[in-house]
Amino acid sequence: MVSLSAGVRALSGRIARRFGLARFKRDESGVTMIEFGLVALPFCALMLAILETALLFFASQTLETAVSNTGRLIRTGQAQQQGFDADQFKQDVCAQIMSLFDCADGLFLDVRTYQTFDSIDLTKPVDADGKLKKDDFTYQPGHGGDIVVVRAFYEWPTFSKLLGLNFSNLADGNHLIAATAAFRNEPFPW
Repeated sequence: MVSLSAGVRALSGRIARRFGLARFKRDESGVTMIEFGLVALPFCALMLAILETALLFFASQTLETAVSNTGRLIRTGQAQQQGFDADQFKQDVCAQIMSLFDCADGLFLDVRTYQTFDSIDLTKPVDADGKLKKDDFTYQPGHGGDIVVVRAFYEWPTFSKLLGLNFSNLADGNHLIAATAAFRNEPFPW
């Protein structure tokens, strides 16, 4: 074994001298650049995946907070008293989520009343092809004492699928963010 490795070293030394590569044999000045090149791509991919994960969670929490706060208008009867329709309610939600979302085209709200909490249907409005059913939403804020569920849906674009991390849960590669608030309206008289 010792003679084999010595032979390989001797052969590599002869090849290096023959092609003028002997000066590179002990030169380590480019090692750092090569190591950085090997580590840079996975490091950048990891940083982008962490950034996208954080942004997705931030967007989800922002939508959840907006639905909770705006649902309070229905729960206390303020939305009913002021004669809110679906567009006015959507504007109030959009006012709370800043410019993080495309409210005009991308945000879908569903406000429904139910007889009991057991009868609440929380299935995602996604068809068999994995696409969001955009025509399946309604606005029924109810009256005093009614059980109401406010849900918001937004198709969040994902980019990390290029890096092997896949957040998409829709057929078009987007991630469906959903926020829900279920409550019983206060016993307001109007």
